[in-house]
Amino acid sequence: MHTPLASVWFDCDSTLAAIEGVDELLQWAPAALRTDIAALTEQAMNGTLPLAEVYETRLRLLAPLREQLDRIGELYVQRLVPDAAAVVAALRHLGKQVGIISGGLLPPVQQVARHLGIAEDLVHAVPIHFAADGSYLDFDRRSPLWRNGGKIDVVRALPASMHPLAFVGDGITDAETRDHVARFIGFGGVVVRPKVQALAHAFVTTKSLAGVLPHVLTAAERIRLAAVPEFAALLSPAKA
Repeated sequence: MHTPLASVWFDCDSTLAAIEGVDELLQWAPAALRTDIAALTEQAMNGTLPLAEVYETRLRLLAPLREQLDRIGELYVQRLVPDAAAVVAALRHLGKQVGIISGGLLPPVQQVARHLGIAEDLVHAVPIHFAADGSYLDFDRRSPLWRNGGKIDVVRALPASMHPLAFVGDGITDAETRDHVARFIGFGGVVVRPKVQALAHAFVTTKSLAGVLPHVLTAAERIRLAAVPEFAALLSPAKA
């Protein structure tokens, strides 16, 4: 890379966190539904079923309670991929904006953002509506992020100050952004999806999120980071 990036954006599920939030909701689902919903999720992530069709069906069947989504947020934080917090801190140290663009549900994704010190206005996910007793009503259908192409819409709506930018993610809806960002980095540290690997400008298979850094930093930025003891280890060959 020769031109410094203004911002770096991450997907949440299977990128910042080593789980899929919807799959974790299955622990509260009747046994008969679990296999079917898990299969729908995998088809959406691989691009063999339209996301909108899968999204609506999964949430209608799961009808998650507010307290269940709070628990998913806690699980996200507990299952952050190795070095996630350090990578976010390193990017911010270099003056970059760091945000999340996720097709996940907003409340648990916000818990991840708070833990990582990411500002609320740099978090894009799907809002959800609850009744007064915390029971599920619906998700916000005005959000573009529950359908294919939604992340393109979000990226294109970002202010000029956020460009040029990189997007890091594991799924097909992340890869859809490749022609609308300076760099699309496929993250295969949790799961390798061949279709995503084929579309990515660079593909990372390290368990550590630090494997992303060489693909989003200039040579000068890597030198600056290496001079900071707190972050130098992120650039070690073992992390690449």
